[in-house]
Amino acid sequence: MSDFPTMPAIVTELPGPKAKKLIARDAKHVSPSYTRGYPLVAQEARGAIVKDPDGNAFLDFAAGIAVVSTGHCHPEVVAAIKDQADRLLHISGTDFYYTAQVEAAESVAALVPGKGTKRVFFGNSGAEAIECAIKLAKYKTGRKRFIAFYGAFHGRTTGALALTASKAGQREHFFPMMDGVTHVPYAYCYRCPYGQTYGKCKMECLTFITETVFKTLVPPSEVAALFVEPIQGEGGYVPAPPEFLQGLRKICDKHGILMVADEVQSGVGRTGKFLAMEHAGVTADIVCLAKGIASGLPLSACVAPDAIMDWKPGSHASTFGGNPLSTAAARATLRLVKDELMANAQSQGEFLLHELKGMMAKYDVIGDVRGKGLMIGVEFVKDRAEKERFPELRDAIELCCFENGLLTLGAGPNTLRICPPLIIDRSQAKRFLEILEKSLQAALKKLGYKGYPF
Repeated sequence: MSDFPTMPAIVTELPGPKAKKLIARDAKHVSPSYTRGYPLVAQEARGAIVKDPDGNAFLDFAAGIAVVSTGHCHPEVVAAIKDQADRLLHISGTDFYYTAQVEAAESVAALVPGKGTKRVFFGNSGAEAIECAIKLAKYKTGRKRFIAFYGAFHGRTTGALALTASKAGQREHFFPMMDGVTHVPYAYCYRCPYGQTYGKCKMECLTFITETVFKTLVPPSEVAALFVEPIQGEGGYVPAPPEFLQGLRKICDKHGILMVADEVQSGVGRTGKFLAMEHAGVTADIVCLAKGIASGLPLSACVAPDAIMDWKPGSHASTFGGNPLSTAAARATLRLVKDELMANAQSQGEFLLHELKGMMAKYDVIGDVRGKGLMIGVEFVKDRAEKERFPELRDAIELCCFENGLLTLGAGPNTLRICPPLIIDRSQAKRFLEILEKSLQAALKKLGYKGYPF
């Protein structure tokens, strides 16, 4: 694979003939609940490039939903998986001990900030990490209620889904879910639910919890945990201001509530630090990780100090969580992230954020550009003054990007998420910007949007 391309190249119509055949087979036998925004068929991939069966090459700025942190098929990760596969595929850490799980737990614990010894529970997905945190919070506090945020996405299993408030369609048909969850407004400063301006506000999103929720609806003494994404993912790549996260920490400390940081999408170096919470100088009581932790193999981690994760044997377990292959991949991934990729995420992210803000100055349909490291959201609006959402444009841009050899994903109703592998270089970042602007112009033309000289 040494001659694998590093830039996109489209050589057939999309989808090509081989891709079309696979899509037809998929339609017959795969669950229709999956959402596919455009017809990419992935055949092989390396670094930041994905190739389809017809030979088309795409620059990947979606990274399997922020999963392939070290890029596709990083040689060190692949070598770690192959070495482990030759020795042990499965034994179950629920019942037995093995080196790969212990070493992975040590690696995770060393990277998650906080005092004292930290313990790790391994699962297979972000939702499983959240379910673990729910059970651990109940176990430790003896309480049964939770606080979560509008716009939050914590997963699709019933406990995690009860915390989720991203899209009504994700919850439709599945009521009742876990009881005891109260949702409150998130600090979405571009669309402040209180009509305030960041820097001039009184952090009404915090006082709503203390002065309204706690005084009229939910006694704080009954709240086990508060779940928060430091940067909302599915909600639109919305970073919380540091004061908000710091204020939540104070509220939790005052009332004996455990603070759970959902870092499933924002963690493992994506924002230029191992955890996005670190940008605010805040340490959560429980941290949930997944997605980028094992470069594409299924693995999640729920991390807490030993003073919190002190439940008895049998309280929680998983047959496949901490699988030897996944934990071997995680050890290689975490080493690469720590030694080089966090710094690259910060550097490339600063460049992209600067350039995207320059693009925003040229196109008034870009209402906001925001993010940290390689977790950036570009929000599209019909009118910058009124901030009317423009989902049709975002969707059209996604499709045009695909047609031009760039893989992207949406987030929220009208935001384009930018979450490439952490290994991208400056030339790939520049090519991304070129294709994005070209696709934006093409999408505006398709929608008959007037006002631009092209």
